[in-house]
Amino acid sequence: MINEVNITVNAGKSVIASLILTFFFGPFGMLYSTVLGAIAMLVLYVFIGIITLGYGLAVLHPITMIWGAIAVSNYNRRLYSRSR
Repeated sequence: MINEVNITVNAGKSVIASLILTFFFGPFGMLYSTVLGAIAMLVLYVFIGIITLGYGLAVLHPITMIWGAIAVSNYNRRLYSRSR
């Protein structure tokens, strides 16, 4: 009898790539790390951008970058813990 072994290889995501994408594309760059987070930040960008005439985005943009990096880190942690 031959035993079948299924091996699935998932590459982790890059925190650096997440930071670069969110730096240049804001919430659209977050689509790399978290789709739900990207949608939430896009809504916040529009709302805060209108209310503060764009000045609030200077505070929101670094938050977007941090959130994207944390989301990728959490994704990688879950991925690697399942593989053990």
